[in-house]
Amino acid sequence: MEVVAFIGPSGTGKSHRAVNVAYAHGCDAIIDDGLLIRGTHILAGVSAKNENNKIQAVKRAIFTDPEHTRNVQLALAKSDIKRLLVIATSDNMLSRILEKLGLPEPVEKVYINQVVTKAEIKKARYERLHYGKHVVPVPNVELKSHLTGYFADLPYNLFAGDSGPKEGDRSIVRPPFSFFGKLLVADSAVEDIIRIIADKDANVLRLKSISVRRRSGYGRGIVIGIDLALVYGAKIFAVTRALQEKIKQRVEYMTAMNVNNVNITVRSLGKRPQAAGK
Repeated sequence: MEVVAFIGPSGTGKSHRAVNVAYAHGCDAIIDDGLLIRGTHILAGVSAKNENNKIQAVKRAIFTDPEHTRNVQLALAKSDIKRLLVIATSDNMLSRILEKLGLPEPVEKVYINQVVTKAEIKKARYERLHYGKHVVPVPNVELKSHLTGYFADLPYNLFAGDSGPKEGDRSIVRPPFSFFGKLLVADSAVEDIIRIIADKDANVLRLKSISVRRRSGYGRGIVIGIDLALVYGAKIFAVTRALQEKIKQRVEYMTAMNVNNVNITVRSLGKRPQAAGK
């Protein structure tokens, strides 16, 4: 199976263009927001649009749930899909989806700004921001049993023909998490997660400082900086590497944000103070 990636920030019109991009690049199925879609049918998966908040929606889209992942993997194994379009908001998210589903590296990457104009992206962002509208690349009749949100517009009444896909292979919906406005994760919440991880690590003597820096654009995410003291005798490289991986994994799982880097600086080594009376 070959993979083609379709990448662009959230709310820029990827799902709206997905059917056309799939057709143009010879893809016979799509992975989008937790669903495996072929033609006008959902083969497997659970829609991220069905979640009650944005964090859970992102987790669903990157296949953090083992049962959800197994179901989609099984459907892929049983299908005769030759070329698959995988939709992601970033290269980082793409890598995580491919890893979870056991898919190969893409033979081609298509970015949203290659297929739409700046004006079209601006319009798509407006619809998302002001009306909470999301597009799913299947007709309403196929989607209704998979979604608890409501349909924002009447269904299109056109379907694919010999000349390629038409606008009818899409539904416009307002998922439950759109009702609750914008959800932000404070830097202090990220710092608390890091402190808990460090407190449980026997090799960490104390945290000296934590910084959280946010990046925007295609490489959007956060960069975490940590200054700490380790217990004397700890294997510095092994301990810091394990700590980097654990922090990245837990912060991404608990906040659904991309962690671009975890930079750890060991400022000192020391011994833990002995308890009184010893």
